[in-house]
Amino acid sequence: MKSFYRCIFPNYLLIAFLCLFSIGCNQRSKLNKMKPDTSIVFLHHSTGKTIWNGNTRGFRYTLGRILKKINGKPNNQAQLLCLLREYNRKNHTGYKIDELSFPKSEPYGLNNYPYDYYNIWVKHGGNKPYMEEPTIEVLSATYQVIIFKHCFAVSNIQAEQDSADINSDYKSLANYKLQYMALRDKIHQFPHVKFIVWTGAAHVKSQVNENEAKRAREFFNWVKDEWDLPDDNIFIWDFYQLQTKGSLYFLDEYSRSENNSHPNAKFSDYAADLFFNRIIDVIENNGEKTSLTGENK
Repeated sequence: MKSFYRCIFPNYLLIAFLCLFSIGCNQRSKLNKMKPDTSIVFLHHSTGKTIWNGNTRGFRYTLGRILKKINGKPNNQAQLLCLLREYNRKNHTGYKIDELSFPKSEPYGLNNYPYDYYNIWVKHGGNKPYMEEPTIEVLSATYQVIIFKHCFAVSNIQAEQDSADINSDYKSLANYKLQYMALRDKIHQFPHVKFIVWTGAAHVKSQVNENEAKRAREFFNWVKDEWDLPDDNIFIWDFYQLQTKGSLYFLDEYSRSENNSHPNAKFSDYAADLFFNRIIDVIENNGEKTSLTGENK
């Protein structure tokens, strides 16, 4: 009888393993299946707008601005829209992308720190907007890819207080991490939606002190190295690395000026191409064919 159990148990263990492996494969397979008419939304403010627009000094973009004033429609010569239109033409896809100022200036206010995503999407999540801002439930009813980011003020991270508080808008590493962990748990409740998260935007040296900049680097590295998990529905685009090239600050040659942390036209054009590359790879290959910055592997 003992020999019978010794023979049969390994078989049961093998079957259990195969079942678990099959479940994991099925989950990844479901994540892979995005339709050729996938809809994407990009939530941003001013820094994101510069990447969306790309090179605003080019003739095509200027023409688009003129047409916008005439017909009142969005500038369809923005870099992201042009890249997507050309990609759809060449690859017979029908991907669509919208941009959305999130949150708006009123009534919520132009704050898009970790606290604010947590406040709108986790603390006040549900099937109705919160203070006129769409929750994940609302966005996922329309979009299959949701992209979100923080503005450069996210880098002004302060020294720790006595204790961390997930419900505090105080900008500390501990609070940011608590809010991001709650966001990750919330995002995992929507396994058929892919989320692309930018590492936070950096400041030029004149707009942030060294300790704040070091804390910012620590947080963005934590997002990449610890918070981001393999084989889930969250993908990173490492904007911070593109801006800093390993330094603590947004490089002056990429910014509008040494006192302005917005990207200049040349950098925006460069970053837009890599951002678009990352979006397409996430949709079609779960991000496996590009690095976190969007370069092809």
